[in-house]
Amino acid sequence: MQNRLPFTISKNETFYEKFSEWIGDIFYEILPEAGFELRDEQIYMAFQLEKAFKDKRIMFAEAGVGTGKTIVYLLYAIMYARYTNRPGVIACADETLIEQLVKKEGDITKLEQVLGLQIDVRLAKSQDQYLCLKKLDHMKDADDFDETASIYEQLPDFVHVTGSMQKFEKYGDRKDYPSLSDETWRKISWDPLQDCFSCDKRHRCGLTLNREYYRHAKDLIICSQDFYMEHIWTKNARIREGQLPLLPEHSSVVFDEGHLLEYAAQKALSYRFTDYTLENLLTRLMENDVREKTLHTIEKALSENEVFFDTIAQFSTNTGSEKQAIQKNAIVIQHCSQLLTTLQELEEELVFESEMYVINEYDLKIVEEYLDQITYSLSLFLQDIKGISWFEQLGGERTLVIMPRMVEEFMREEVFSYKKPYIFSSATMSNQKKFDYIAKSLGAIDYLSFSVDSPFDYEEKMKIFVTKFKEGNNDKKIHYLIENIRYSEGRALVLFNNKEEMELVKERLKAELPYTIYFEGDEEISNLVSKFQNEEQSVLCSIHLWEGLDIPGRSLENVLIYSLPFPPNDPVFTAKREGVIDPFSEVDLPYMLLRLRQGIGRLIRSEKDQGTIHILMDKNIESEVVEKIFNVLPTCPVVNDIE
Repeated sequence: MQNRLPFTISKNETFYEKFSEWIGDIFYEILPEAGFELRDEQIYMAFQLEKAFKDKRIMFAEAGVGTGKTIVYLLYAIMYARYTNRPGVIACADETLIEQLVKKEGDITKLEQVLGLQIDVRLAKSQDQYLCLKKLDHMKDADDFDETASIYEQLPDFVHVTGSMQKFEKYGDRKDYPSLSDETWRKISWDPLQDCFSCDKRHRCGLTLNREYYRHAKDLIICSQDFYMEHIWTKNARIREGQLPLLPEHSSVVFDEGHLLEYAAQKALSYRFTDYTLENLLTRLMENDVREKTLHTIEKALSENEVFFDTIAQFSTNTGSEKQAIQKNAIVIQHCSQLLTTLQELEEELVFESEMYVINEYDLKIVEEYLDQITYSLSLFLQDIKGISWFEQLGGERTLVIMPRMVEEFMREEVFSYKKPYIFSSATMSNQKKFDYIAKSLGAIDYLSFSVDSPFDYEEKMKIFVTKFKEGNNDKKIHYLIENIRYSEGRALVLFNNKEEMELVKERLKAELPYTIYFEGDEEISNLVSKFQNEEQSVLCSIHLWEGLDIPGRSLENVLIYSLPFPPNDPVFTAKREGVIDPFSEVDLPYMLLRLRQGIGRLIRSEKDQGTIHILMDKNIESEVVEKIFNVLPTCPVVNDIE
């Protein structure tokens, strides 16, 4: 350990004493001499983090845009990893941000150059970011194989060798095939219908080899929050099955954009049953030489599967989010029970089929595992569980989602029960410097926290206009949008609270504005963001980009918030409200204030940025709520009333 640390610890000194001394040298001398700006906010954050690492505590570290928080948490995670001889984990908001940390001009490279360090950092990506050799083999017989033939030809030699591997290299990462469309990539990449554990190619698989590689990281493993929560959710099951957990033992965890972890936890905790999954599985099964009785049971299951999803769709109601509330009436329960019974009959039939060896062993194992998961999901849905269920209809797919455990309970028992530093880093996590809302949502009871403002001068760079309208006066609101987008000559981000709001204004904006307008949902979201950023006088309308959008420069100088972002009445928030005494002040209001701060934070992303924020709200909003809104704004607003 000692020879990997950039400082020497004598017999009379502790690691923390020397580390604190070294951190002081870094921020007061070494970084400024290398041309880095000396920031009081960054130095304050650095010495606050020491408490969390020293005492192995949860910490909510809120630091405004431009603070330089990434360099701070990287230094702590790396040095603590070297002190404990276990890597630290950095869990980013999504897969796209993983590569950002290790790019050539990124903060890790800067630290290596300035401090003369060699940092061993490795990426742990989700399974769908890797090539599947089984699917690539199947593509050889397909009509459109020409599209992927070059990938097959470029596979390393050891992939085709049957003996033991003397030498191997990492391969098969999605980023290695940048010219491939997402549609083509899905044909040859891992998907949930693959059983890696029983695959005869697993020891030559790029995914397996990459896992073996990152498990030996000495300093840092970088992954997405989704991947980290999947690691937690599957850890015990994988150990029981004789598999290694997705991540090795690690010394600390930094959740970058930590306010988003609740959504990653929800995804990890959920059982998802999509109509086409069962249809695909069983249709594939019918291609085998199965018995007539099995064939009849499969056809019956396919029919009942369609009826079940038709019934759920009929008895689901819109809640203002993608999560539709399901009315679990007698008809829904009846069709769910029928489908469950038929699938259980099919499981019994497949026992006979396996003894006759008429179905490919690999395919049969996949079907059996998925039937087991689906029947378990349906049985949970029929039970009166403490968790939540909802229905989604997206892009032609219909999905039943069951979340049997609440996030806060799961995080408390499966994550925070392990004593190690857990750092939540973000520019927006608190409400008036209090972290009660996010802490409760994540099940954090005993925690440290601090908040430092952005070093940017918001009084000089940002003007905020709060404009009040009569409730339901959408005509005046749309007119206001149009006038202020014209005033900024495009360069505008319009944030909506739900799809209905965006659809309401869509045609008028397109008809009355002379600028290119991009609407979320019309194309893949990162493609829309790229077009908006590169076409200066354009407009981007979005429901989900309240956070994570980083567009410095002249392309974004005007943020318009169409309505106050109160949470939807979907099953997740309904459950949250049912668990508190005062739902409005404990759930709705803190969520809205946090979301509002995140939306406002899209405007000023660099020292040179400037622009305006427009917040549109109803006149009947209570004065106490308006006062709380004004308290979280970075600068004093101009207030207008429109009749």
